[in-house]
Amino acid sequence: MGELTDKIKGNVNEAIGKAKEAIGNNTENADLAAEGKAQQVEGKGEQVKGKVKGALGDDI
Repeated sequence: MGELTDKIKGNVNEAIGKAKEAIGNNTENADLAAEGKAQQVEGKGEQVKGKVKGALGDDI
């Protein structure tokens, strides 16, 4: 995957994770809230991966 794809995927995962966390908190569902937080971390990781690829020219 390219730089832009990784960044977009990261943003989507972060947004979905935030929604899951909010729903989990509002419904007192700790598992869903934790899943949302984990998905946000995954999304941030994908964004970093995209930035690294951009800096190195997608050759990694």
